[in-house]
Amino acid sequence: MKKITELTAELAAPAIAEQGCTLWDVEYVKEAGTWYLRILLDKEGGVDILDCEEISRKVSDLLDKADPIEGSYTLEVGSAGAERALKRPSDFQQFLGSPVLVKLYRAREGRKEFAGYLKGYDEATGDVTVTVGSQDLVFPKKETALIRLRVEF
Repeated sequence: MKKITELTAELAAPAIAEQGCTLWDVEYVKEAGTWYLRILLDKEGGVDILDCEEISRKVSDLLDKADPIEGSYTLEVGSAGAERALKRPSDFQQFLGSPVLVKLYRAREGRKEFAGYLKGYDEATGDVTVTVGSQDLVFPKKETALIRLRVEF
């Protein structure tokens, strides 16, 4: 049986493509006692509220018909955002050289967050290399809680 996120991605694909958007991610998470099904989008030039509204309407109808989720949940459709999380190997390849923030599960050198530039990604291990100041630091996948893009001003 497919995961809820995989099934949602498949159901949503045509509606997302119709709006000229691409699927960045699907999350199914419980927060403060409520389940959320989030569809995160990307689009050249940016995702706008009309994209989200149209896709939400269509996907909601498709989910009602397919009924893949037991119980209640909240459907949210939105932009992946400028400071989106990087998860898949293709995400890391696409944003090589970009500013990132690495958050660790446990402190290293007295801190859990490192801001720098994405230098490399090892597809075999999932390890990420980030240039922090003048140093290249390697962050093993098992130690990394989150890696997201960072907007600089």
